[in-house]
Amino acid sequence: MHALVSTARTRAVETLTLDSPHNRNALSAALVGELADALADAGKDTGVRAVVLTHTGTTFSAGADLRDPPSPEALTGLFRQIIELPKPVVARVTGHVRAGGLGLLAACDIAAASTEATFAFTEVRIGVAPAVISLPLLPRTDPRALARYYLTGERFDAAAATTTGLLTAYGDDVDATLAPILEGLRGAAPDALAETKRLLTARVLEAFDRDAADLTALSARLFSSPQAREGMTAFLERRDPAWVV
Repeated sequence: MHALVSTARTRAVETLTLDSPHNRNALSAALVGELADALADAGKDTGVRAVVLTHTGTTFSAGADLRDPPSPEALTGLFRQIIELPKPVVARVTGHVRAGGLGLLAACDIAAASTEATFAFTEVRIGVAPAVISLPLLPRTDPRALARYYLTGERFDAAAATTTGLLTAYGDDVDATLAPILEGLRGAAPDALAETKRLLTARVLEAFDRDAADLTALSARLFSSPQAREGMTAFLERRDPAWVV
């Protein structure tokens, strides 16, 4: 059976690669489970200083897999796992990121992308809202800058993603952009990294403690609504949903 998440290690940096190109690395229940297991292993391994999360193909993640979606609780749990991992998690993006994939990106401590990367919160276009992904997103981004993209579903580029706070950095060569960052992490003491990450994620975890139950319930309610059924059907049939004017 083909693994949906592959692992490799170079000088104490564990790279986890989303490898489900048939559905553009969509967050299926199976992929979420494999990624959670790989993160747990990396978190316990004293030989790992940091984790890089990247992808095969032209898409980092297309969001939730509409044919095999994870439960809202599983997705919430994955985001929290990344935030609570005692190792920095660095996103490396060279392609497109959509919907739930942006929650995965926001959960990472550092995120870098190539200039070819594009981003979009497409939830409103299929009749739902960016509910669960708001848990890591809203505490780490500029709400005024983000409002346009949340509300319209428009595609935006790496420069705009950096302005909103979604990305740490971007450049023509994402590996060149990441090189000094990874060297910095390799030179940091493991316990100091863990405690520094704890300081940086405290506000994000407060949002989880306060809002996770409500946003998980909202996500479940919206995904079972008539508008969501129409939106998802239209998406799978490659047509406009009925509300488009």
